[in-house]
Amino acid sequence: MLDHTQLKKSVRIIMDSQPYEILESMPMKKAQRRVVIQARIKNLINGNVCEKNFHQGDVFEEAELEKFQIKFLYSHKGKYVFCEIDNPSKRFEFSKEQISKVADFLKPNQIVDGFMFEGKITDICLPIKIQLKISQAPPNIKGDTAQGGTKNATLETGKEINVPLFVEEGDTIEINTETGEYVKRVEKNRVKTSVFI
Repeated sequence: MLDHTQLKKSVRIIMDSQPYEILESMPMKKAQRRVVIQARIKNLINGNVCEKNFHQGDVFEEAELEKFQIKFLYSHKGKYVFCEIDNPSKRFEFSKEQISKVADFLKPNQIVDGFMFEGKITDICLPIKIQLKISQAPPNIKGDTAQGGTKNATLETGKEINVPLFVEEGDTIEINTETGEYVKRVEKNRVKTSVFI
């Protein structure tokens, strides 16, 4: 069992017979100097996010979720369709609200971690760092890259992201899926490479 002081970010608990994930938690002192944990929590069944205060004496069972790998197939009208790796005919879908953390970083045939609670698939998770290709980026203006700064570019998934000025269309970059931010360039677009003798 977990008490209110153990409700940190990413901890999953059972509340009202449903699994919740702690998205943010912050201790604050209230009357009689008792610490109250102010938290944002996400229902892993329906994707709803709400704020809740946890008090001294509150205890929760940790949600035990079974982890397994699934494949992302496609998205259509706000629905994201996945299948079991070994059984492509067994498909299931999530709404964008349910998987809002990772929806913008999914590409077809990508393998992700799925989580099951009491026989029902509740959530998916991407690694903290993933690699995606830049599908569109404005060209550099000579001299810009020396000054630093960023520009808006589009990933192969359609997500727009700020990248350094030196990043070009066709480059592969690493992204932090928790913050949605650029980490580094992994591979430069090979179309424009020079030949060295």
